[in-house]
Amino acid sequence: QLHSDVPLVETIGKYIINSGGKRLRPLLVILTAQTLTARSPASAPSTQLATVIEFLHTATLLHDDVVDTSSLRRGNATANARWGNAPSVLVGDFLYSRAFQLMVQIGNLDVMSVLADATNVIAEGEVLQLSNCKNPDLSESDYLEVITAKTAKLFEAATHSAALLSGADAVTCEAMAEYGKLLGVAFQLADDVLDYTGDPETMGKNIGDDLAEGKSTLPLIEAQKRVPQGDREFIRKAIRSGDLGAIDPLLKLIRDCGALDYTQQKAVEYARAAREKLDTLDQDSPHRQALLSLTEIAVNRNH
Repeated sequence: QLHSDVPLVETIGKYIINSGGKRLRPLLVILTAQTLTARSPASAPSTQLATVIEFLHTATLLHDDVVDTSSLRRGNATANARWGNAPSVLVGDFLYSRAFQLMVQIGNLDVMSVLADATNVIAEGEVLQLSNCKNPDLSESDYLEVITAKTAKLFEAATHSAALLSGADAVTCEAMAEYGKLLGVAFQLADDVLDYTGDPETMGKNIGDDLAEGKSTLPLIEAQKRVPQGDREFIRKAIRSGDLGAIDPLLKLIRDCGALDYTQQKAVEYARAAREKLDTLDQDSPHRQALLSLTEIAVNRNH
């Protein structure tokens, strides 16, 4: 589905797709469809829907790396680092438009509505995050609003659209949408922790990238509530400057005050809430069991 008569489009598209990644979002499509239809292997429509979801995700990565001036993703140089910003943005646009071509081929208006709305919300989330760049006054509720739009919305769209495509009833479709959203929030909160504690080689990106990009994530938001005034000012200055020279003392602060543990516990709580949304599904389904397992993997991973 990456075919293009323009060689650079194929080159960059294949570079990003073939660079690895967890493939978690398309996996959610396949597992949801198989849980609700008991089909194995996956049907052609659900496989095509999984492709749409991965293309949408990959397009956001291309655009994200330009906005964040990132140089490393999945252990490789980013597309913008190799080819420049303009080709990266334009190939991201190509992937978006190819995803919508595939949606048309699927031919389900309810699925198209969910994915169109999700694409719009994700774009708003990106802008909201950008508008809060280097803002040390961001609250926890505001931050959750950002990650729900920017990250969790595509998880939600993956499970919701797969449920719709499978012909599930309205209650089940809503439960699967909520499962995806809650899992997405849990996944992002775990990412917040890993940004300060993970191994760069394992993660394929640099420690402190969020700080360098001026992102005030939950560990920093919570730490400001817990530390003395002098340390609070140090955190606020680090957020405003994006100074990675402050990463070691900053990490010690957020670890010692319990902000990292707090963020990890919040991730666990969201994962637990996601699991509860699967209670009405076929208890004997191995695909449901896999969806349950993903809630554990999302918060107990090293990359």
